Amino acid sequence: MAEDRSHYLGHRARLRGRILDSGAESLADYEVLEFLLFGAQPRQDTKPLAKALIRRFGSLAAVLAAEAEALRGVEGMGDAKIAVLQVAREAAVRLAREDLRDRPLLSSWDRLVAYCRMTLGHEAVEQFRVLFLDRKNRLIADERQQKGTVDHTPVYPREVVKRALELGASALILVHNHPSGDPTPSPADIDMTRAVAAAAESLGIALHDHLILARSGETSLRGLGFI
Repeated sequence: MAEDRSHYLGHRARLRGRILDSGAESLADYEVLEFLLFGAQPRQDTKPLAKALIRRFGSLAAVLAAEAEALRGVEGMGDAKIAVLQVAREAAVRLAREDLRDRPLLSSWDRLVAYCRMTLGHEAVEQFRVLFLDRKNRLIADERQQKGTVDHTPVYPREVVKRALELGASALILVHNHPSGDPTPSPADIDMTRAVAAAAESLGIALHDHLILARSGETSLRGLGFI
């Protein structure tokens, strides 16, 4: 037992040394998870659990985006470890959001898409978000409006526009995901987009785009001519 403890403590020290000497980018995905779990599992080797998480979810990004209940399905995952992973994901999202905040989003499209993928690209159910922009198309707020099922999210145009007025927004970008993996808009997606656009336009608020994200890519409804 003492030998096992000495082994994983030595491994942790070597991992810390690599980060300090070569940067965290030198770590494999499972090693990033392993390091994150150190604090929540101080007296055990976290490498087997980190590798089990990667096997279960398929990637580091998918692990960090996983819901708490899904994480609990992996043997060894308890509340402390789940909280560590959720905080790590939130830190990454806030960093990306801050990077967008002072940029006109229409001229930072690649960053915007990357940010949206981070916030909901790995969600297992549909989620609908709205980016509220000021007159210079800078981000005021990014808010989740609804969370639905694997293939449907109810959206209420009047609620979206009401929130835009509360925030003093001049423009909107709608974003939602298709867990099926296909970013093609459904007839319901198109109808909802047009309903939001009409409600917003009546109050002088522009709808710049509606992005649909999926594993196979993303679709712009403006690019398809639906806005």
